[in-house]
Amino acid sequence: MKKFFLGLLCFLTICLTSYVKAEENIAAEQKDIMQITREAGYEVDDINRPKASIVVDGTTGTILWGDNIDTPRDPASMSKMFTLYLLFEEMAKGAITLDTTITATETDEAISNIYEISNNKIVAGVAYPIRELITMTIVPSSNATTVMIANYLSNNDASAFVDKINETAKQLGMTNTYFSNASGAVASAFQGYYMPDRYELTATNITTARDLGILIYNFMQKYPEIVNFANQTDVSVMVGTPYEETFHSYNHSLPGGVYALEGVDGLKTGSSPSAGFNSIVTAKRDDTRLITVVMGVGDWSDQNGEYYRHPFVNALLEKGFADAKELRNAEKQEQLETVASSSSKEEATIEETRKETFLDKVDALIDQHHYILIGVVGFLVALLFILLLISFKQSR
Repeated sequence: MKKFFLGLLCFLTICLTSYVKAEENIAAEQKDIMQITREAGYEVDDINRPKASIVVDGTTGTILWGDNIDTPRDPASMSKMFTLYLLFEEMAKGAITLDTTITATETDEAISNIYEISNNKIVAGVAYPIRELITMTIVPSSNATTVMIANYLSNNDASAFVDKINETAKQLGMTNTYFSNASGAVASAFQGYYMPDRYELTATNITTARDLGILIYNFMQKYPEIVNFANQTDVSVMVGTPYEETFHSYNHSLPGGVYALEGVDGLKTGSSPSAGFNSIVTAKRDDTRLITVVMGVGDWSDQNGEYYRHPFVNALLEKGFADAKELRNAEKQEQLETVASSSSKEEATIEETRKETFLDKVDALIDQHHYILIGVVGFLVALLFILLLISFKQSR
């Protein structure tokens, strides 16, 4: 008995050691984001290391890469994508269209003149089409147009709109998300022109890389046309009117950008003193759609952080495309092997069925004519006996 228990203990020890080694190997296989970026050919400083990042397969929702994906972070102006998500939900109901207009108020114009937060020029009394407001919200990251959309959707109840954001976040499974405003700029920065008074006016929005991945995955699944507003480096709005403006995108991975990368077609950047420099970038090659989120790059004191984030974005996208291809090839191979195995089993079953069918026929024949067969066999035995007897007599 002692030998049995000793052997069992040795066996369990070997299993545990193998498991620990396997876990160590898995950890070793996950390359550091700095290593990934440098191996992709980019020179990056350790001081600019992202605080969190994720790559999501935009078709399946599979997480292809993750680093600190559940660490709470300030999304800054990437928050505006949630306001746009709620706008697209309302447009899907049919009451609002891209041609619906929102007439700017004196308050909207006053917000647009606040230099300390990102904006564009808004003029009171001008009717701005929704399609133009979407572009202004994404590309120059206008806080004024974001608030215009939020107020329009909530009948000017700022707190109710933030309530809707937080309710929708829960419905989507964004378990670590809590917003205090609609645009990413703290409400107190609006100098009293935007007051979601049931929320802390100095509070930043809080979310995670995983939660942003969930939001954008759902956005792209339901309303993929959002990229049409974010896929150009240079865009113009209100063309042909006295209010025409042209903007250059902060997404430098877009075609024509400083860090242009094949397939990139969106989506939104964001930065602030508490957030550092963030970016959500979408890209598509062939049938593969990727969503990449990078948060907390660099330091607000160095405004070149808007460029520092893109080598990390690009390196993760390249890795994501390679990993997605490898994963899908493995799945296809597994499917082929399953089909081949099923085919072999089917052939074996058919052959077995054939054998059984032949035997069944023989059995049925014997059952139907067994009296005749018994007589024939009896006759042959008797004949054989007579022949043997004759042969025996002759030999004597």
